Amino acid sequence: MPARFYPPADANCAHCQGVSYVVRPQGERALASVCECVPDCPRCGGSGRVLIETDSLVRVGRCRCQMLPDRIRLFNAANIPSRHASSSFMGFDTSAEGVMPAFFAAMSWVQDYKPREENQGMVFWGQVGRGKTHLLIATLRELIFQHGVPVRFVEFSRLLGALKEAYSAGRSDTEILRSLADVPVLGIDELGKGRLSDWELTIIDEVISRRYNGMGCVLGTSNYRPGSPTGAPPPNLAKPAFESQTLGDRVGWRVFSRLEQMCTFVQARGSDYRRLKGKRLRQAGPRLAPVSAKRKV
Repeated sequence: MPARFYPPADANCAHCQGVSYVVRPQGERALASVCECVPDCPRCGGSGRVLIETDSLVRVGRCRCQMLPDRIRLFNAANIPSRHASSSFMGFDTSAEGVMPAFFAAMSWVQDYKPREENQGMVFWGQVGRGKTHLLIATLRELIFQHGVPVRFVEFSRLLGALKEAYSAGRSDTEILRSLADVPVLGIDELGKGRLSDWELTIIDEVISRRYNGMGCVLGTSNYRPGSPTGAPPPNLAKPAFESQTLGDRVGWRVFSRLEQMCTFVQARGSDYRRLKGKRLRQAGPRLAPVSAKRKV
């Protein structure tokens, strides 16, 4: 159920569908803003502050209309990629066979989340194109707008790239890794991806160990089935690695053991969404109408 913000949005708004905010791609990141259908606050007139009288004392307090801008700031700090600006539970395609268990698991997890307590994490796993990243980001999005929880999204290979850039600029990795350790909920996309160099294994061990020791919550996705290391070597290029190797093979025994203790593994089934989407676009191509310009908010 969407959070109820004050003053309420237009339930029939074509831009936000009544949730009070819109999310659009801007550069590499998806950024949120207050929808234009939300009226000026009648309590504070848009100042964000109100006078509160208690026991004959008058003090200045924050107006409840500031909940929405506060949560928009949290979303804009989460580093959600532009590609997933529209990734939400409402936007998840539930028509494909086999997708509902993972969808319901994600929604139930959000509803059961307890702020300021230790929460069991969740890792979506399965073959490529099964909607794992969509579900991960939809979960992060709901945590922000329902519960006001600070979250961070990171794609593992992009994290490695950011660390290399820091090293090249003469900076240490301390600030980047601390930010991933301190946030209440960390979403890691593509666990197990990479060349498995000693340095890459050291980085994922550092991130997971700091989350584990700090009792931080981890959400994630992986193409690899959950399992302890088997010692299976990476297959040749004719066969995908996830068909022969486990997540333990990719991240190592220590990291997998901690993930197993910290998270529930949820398999994402169904058809390849990317292929289905491409097929639908090809079929609809000749009938596509020009996209009208959206109003500026």
